[in-house]
Amino acid sequence: MSNEATTVPVEPPAPAPAKEANRSSLPSWAVQGLVSLSAIVLALLVGAVLIIIGDDQVKAAVSYFGAAPGDTFSAAFTAVGNAYQALATGALGGISPITESLTAATPLICGGLAVSLAFRTGLFNIGAQGQLIIGAILAAWVGFAWHLPPGIHLVVAILAGLLGGALWGGIAGLLKARTGAHEVIVTIMLNYVAIYLLQWLLTTTTFKRPGREDPISPIVDPSAQYAQFGSTRLHIGFFLALAAAAFVWWLLNRSTVGFELRAVGANADASRTAGMSVGRAYFIAMVVAGALAGLAGTQQVLGTDLPLTDGVAAEVGFDSITVALLGRGTPLGTVLAGLLFGALNAGGLQMQLQTQTPLTLTTVLQAVIVLFVAAPALVRSIFRFLPKDRGPGAVLAKGWNG
Repeated sequence: MSNEATTVPVEPPAPAPAKEANRSSLPSWAVQGLVSLSAIVLALLVGAVLIIIGDDQVKAAVSYFGAAPGDTFSAAFTAVGNAYQALATGALGGISPITESLTAATPLICGGLAVSLAFRTGLFNIGAQGQLIIGAILAAWVGFAWHLPPGIHLVVAILAGLLGGALWGGIAGLLKARTGAHEVIVTIMLNYVAIYLLQWLLTTTTFKRPGREDPISPIVDPSAQYAQFGSTRLHIGFFLALAAAAFVWWLLNRSTVGFELRAVGANADASRTAGMSVGRAYFIAMVVAGALAGLAGTQQVLGTDLPLTDGVAAEVGFDSITVALLGRGTPLGTVLAGLLFGALNAGGLQMQLQTQTPLTLTTVLQAVIVLFVAAPALVRSIFRFLPKDRGPGAVLAKGWNG
């Protein structure tokens, strides 16, 4: 029997599994930005397909595709290039287009902030349209019915608009906090109430312009109008929109109230267990959101649409939802999304004039952008380098609790 010690072979330690190649270590804002940029690229590709399908020269070239396929591809590239070049020129091709883009973006930023703030609190604020209308009604009424010194008049009119929007948003917040009424249903109904209330007010002697039979109010006094820059339509309301975005950032990230709002938005049950008043958070969020939408209303009637009409809100309130979605519920993202949508709205007119591409293409682009933003898994499946979103954007993609 051998005296040699039996040696048991020892297997070398298994190599550590290679770390998955992902970008999850990226900051949340960077992940959200990558997803949003990818969504914009995909939307432009979808828009290019629509342009090609609707272009007459492309259709003519397709008829002899077998004989000269290059003509079809050349016509397609020319159609897409001309349309997007006209879109960019109309949005950014000089001082006038840039100021028009900023003017169009101004109410979208404030409306988007109104929706984003509610998002972060776990609420889906569909009522920005109605809140904007009520804010515009009170601001316009103070603007043409009250006669105050310059400066003071504008401040009072703005405060009236903020108050109107806050009251309209507060109704939904109070019903949510006290009765559990779903904010989506309540805000949709309040939108209709605001629309028909405006139409009725414009038939009354208080709001109807003397000597006119159509539904239009007197023009807001110059002392209550936003100061404009030169001969452009851009006014100081744009800088108020930026200030509002800074305020929302401070509120959410640097204040105790904002901490409670974010906590309730992340998990209402856990926040209630921790001693926070969920109903109070809902009410505060909707009041502030309504005030932001009311600020957008003042920018309409005191800045761009000086008389009050039944079309004063246009589609701003509803477009604000798409702006908030693209902005991923963050103040900076909402500002950037508002600027993008403002540029699309301003550039779309030039695109239609130069290339006869329908203006509705810009609406399609906006809708497709939001479609991809709302489906980040689809975007990541196309652009496989994109990491998973673990920030506020992920919460928005999953939905909103009631």
